[in-house]
Amino acid sequence: MNIELRHMRYFVAVAEERNFTRAAARLHIAQPPLSRQIQQLEALLGVQLFERDSRPLKLTDTGRFFYSHAVQLLAQTSELESMTRRVGKIDRSLSVGFVGSTLYGMLPKIIRRFREENSTVALSLHEMSTMDQIQALKEGRIDVGFGRIRHEDPSIRRVVLREERMIVALPLGHPLIDSKPVLSLHDLVPETLIIFPQAPRPSFADQVLAVFHDRALKPERVYETRELQIALGLVAAGEGIAIVPRSVNGLKRDDVAYKELDDPNLVSPIILSMRLLDESPDIRAMLELIYDLYVEGNMEHLPPSDLGSP
Repeated sequence: MNIELRHMRYFVAVAEERNFTRAAARLHIAQPPLSRQIQQLEALLGVQLFERDSRPLKLTDTGRFFYSHAVQLLAQTSELESMTRRVGKIDRSLSVGFVGSTLYGMLPKIIRRFREENSTVALSLHEMSTMDQIQALKEGRIDVGFGRIRHEDPSIRRVVLREERMIVALPLGHPLIDSKPVLSLHDLVPETLIIFPQAPRPSFADQVLAVFHDRALKPERVYETRELQIALGLVAAGEGIAIVPRSVNGLKRDDVAYKELDDPNLVSPIILSMRLLDESPDIRAMLELIYDLYVEGNMEHLPPSDLGSP
């Protein structure tokens, strides 16, 4: 016969209570069976764990050694049980790709709410460009993507969640800040236009360049940088101006000012992409959650019909 976990649980209870009667009550068993289990444990080990004649009970030196290790082993066993139960519950997963600029809008709230309402789904996040998201969706590396580029692919379904207005970021003290309440693209032509990201393309940078091109305008100077945060840092340093999604205004900086642009058609979409034939209930749950959040925020959102099955 081998030592079992119940032997250690009974032993630890007696060692901590220093009394068989209290230990039996703690374990919700009668005292005689508890005494027999301790005797059996000592017989299996071939040692004496308690000084029987002492009142209250005392551990022998061997008993103290066994107690310290038994407590550790029981704690590890409890942790293993808990972890195993969690793993057993998390039997579904959802991988989400996103472009960095979406973190300034609704995406963090979407992720938090989804985790709260779908605790059995293991959610993982992966920053990647819109074009990388399309490839990752087709290869099964992600399940949904939040991007900004309209890209047609017969195997991908897109849902435009919102057309986000573009605004301009200017360094503090720039003459354009107080020149007029709302700026136009014409006002920006003489400035150094900082665009992001440099790669991969197409990207938000191409959207910005396109709004000038579509209006027969061309910035005098264009400076490409790797990401939004670097672009804003360069703006703060007075190296130029940048056109950014309006949600970036929530990133409070004391060295950058934001101004509205006068053309309502200057927008950058936030697009949810997924595999065309993927009818996963978790993706459906995310779509419905997004719709609910847009309603709660009283924001422009899609009608329910646009959130139907793929």
